[in-house]
Amino acid sequence: MADFLLEILSEEIPARMQRRAVESLHEEIVKILKEQKIKTISSEFYVTPRRLIVALSGLPERQDDLNEERKGPKVGAPDKAVEGFARGAGVAVADLEERETDKGPCWFAVIHREGRAIADLLAEAVPAAMAALSWPKSMRWGDHDVRWVRPINAILAVLDGAVVPFSFGPVTSGNRTRGHRFLAPDWFEVSGFEDYRTRLRAAHVMIDQAERRAVIAKGAESLAAEAGLVLDDQPRLLDEVAGLVEWPVPMIGGFDPDFMEIPHEVIVTEMTQHQRYFPLREKDGALAPRFVFAANMEGGDGGAVVRAGNERVLTARLSDGRHFWDMDRKQTLESRVGDLEKVVFHARLGTVAERVARMERLAEHLADFIPGCDPALAKRAAHLAKADLTSEMVGEFPELQGVMGAYYARHDGEDAAVAQAIAEHYSPQGPSDACPTEPVSVVVALAEKVDTLVGFFAIDERPTGSRDPFALRRAALGVIRLILENRLRLRLREAFLVGHRIFPDLEAQELPDQQNVAESLIAFFADRLKVHLREEGVRHDLVDAVFAREADDDLVRLMARVRALQAFLATEDGANLLAAYRRAANIVRIEEKKDGVSFDGAVDPAAMEQDEERAVAAALAEADAAAGASLEDERFEDAMTALARMRAPVDAFFDEVTVNADDAGLRTNRLNLLAAIRTTLDRVADFSKIEG
Repeated sequence: MADFLLEILSEEIPARMQRRAVESLHEEIVKILKEQKIKTISSEFYVTPRRLIVALSGLPERQDDLNEERKGPKVGAPDKAVEGFARGAGVAVADLEERETDKGPCWFAVIHREGRAIADLLAEAVPAAMAALSWPKSMRWGDHDVRWVRPINAILAVLDGAVVPFSFGPVTSGNRTRGHRFLAPDWFEVSGFEDYRTRLRAAHVMIDQAERRAVIAKGAESLAAEAGLVLDDQPRLLDEVAGLVEWPVPMIGGFDPDFMEIPHEVIVTEMTQHQRYFPLREKDGALAPRFVFAANMEGGDGGAVVRAGNERVLTARLSDGRHFWDMDRKQTLESRVGDLEKVVFHARLGTVAERVARMERLAEHLADFIPGCDPALAKRAAHLAKADLTSEMVGEFPELQGVMGAYYARHDGEDAAVAQAIAEHYSPQGPSDACPTEPVSVVVALAEKVDTLVGFFAIDERPTGSRDPFALRRAALGVIRLILENRLRLRLREAFLVGHRIFPDLEAQELPDQQNVAESLIAFFADRLKVHLREEGVRHDLVDAVFAREADDDLVRLMARVRALQAFLATEDGANLLAAYRRAANIVRIEEKKDGVSFDGAVDPAAMEQDEERAVAAALAEADAAAGASLEDERFEDAMTALARMRAPVDAFFDEVTVNADDAGLRTNRLNLLAAIRTTLDRVADFSKIEG
């Protein structure tokens, strides 16, 4: 058995691309080998900022001989067809075999291929896998035709110590690599994976990203504890930093406390988004003028030179932030609103100023549905929500939009609810993002998202498959969370219709009308609601069943109905009644199709012959009345309880009554009775959409 080691050494690969790249490279190589009937006993892969590493073990020295049979045209087919088949199979016409099949005699080609050396297969598989690798962004280097994320310096490819020869662009494979760019830059030869791992570690390179991550995390926590501070929990930042260094050396630095007068969000953004530093906090959670970073080596004077350099860079960045902070406060938010006319939201949906005007009108409408919301404050917050987009601070740090607007609003003396709504109007932006709860904040956040959804659905820019360039799925999930977590009795359909009406000129264009847009959005929300509820263990078919009933668009009522239905179906009565519903619905459907009529007429008590029929009719009347009153009062659990009383008489009906009686009148009456069972249960939800 043979072992293979591949290392692609290049210039620094962006951290966000590393993991997916090495996984894809590994998968592609293994896939190509499997297509050649080659299996590996084990495989592993690693990635550093400069290296993609794949190690395969347990490879056979040679590929097994391949024997393949191909079925060709029928005997008697035109000569050209037979010759073409033989040529494609790589055999002579005289070597074709005639065999009997269930479709008559046919020609068969028996193909024998001698197995190839594994080194030859790898020499083809690796460059093919490299060429197939898709990068989010790639480049050509020099005048070479191949593309890669960064220029490749060397390719190490050894099979049991011997080089597997191939080329990729201008680079030819070999058995050499080099260590840390500065600490061990000399080239050295390796014979296999263990030799490679050991020598690279001696050359100050940790190939395992998980190990680098652990070293950074442990070192950062230790430095924070020594300083009496607490490390910010930043798992994504930790993953990214582990992809920036090959030999991590955690260090602690600080900055002038005078910078603490800047909004702390600016300082944290500078550190995490621009410098990849870890903020430190006091025990009470307040931001401290200290930070931890991971250097790629210790540097001179015990790390003092590296530390001073990082502190100097952060000081320059914070100085810029303080300048933006001072300059922006010289101008009120109100004075910036007019500048939004120069900012295009979307070519077909107008400027941001026009968007703000729509948000104001939507906020006034939505305020009526949010208890305790002052419509005037909601309109004011919507008016100012986007004004910080023209500030210097947001121009430099786009991730702070909304946050800086709130600071500037407070500086201008705006109402506290207005400032908070400006800060929160983009929220929630994801499942881990906090959902606004203050009335004005909720209204403006809803207005912003409804305007986005209605606008893009109106111009037919809707999500398709994995494509969602305007983040409409995220916007819909945000609306769902705002409604459910605040228990808002908001009619979505009406909100969408209002949102559509305030768009100028949409009706004059050849675009979907108001009703089309609203119904499309309702269907879209049904799909998003399934996604939202998946983690809560709510079945998607129950959401379908409830949404299908009169297209209910009150999410709070809908969710109460879904949860009551889920609890009901978990009981023995619920499960058996669902089975009875299906049996009744199937019988009615089959007979309706056969007779070409609908059995939805009134049930005639005088036409009943058996006690079981009368019992079902009585149970239906009682359940219909009780469930109807409960549904009207939104007491969905009581409605389910009323339906559960139908189980025993319905079971007895199916045990004792023959639906398709010889008497036509009796048969029709019994089918109408079964249809009534279906109708009564469908008052709660469309039971036909429940899967099991």
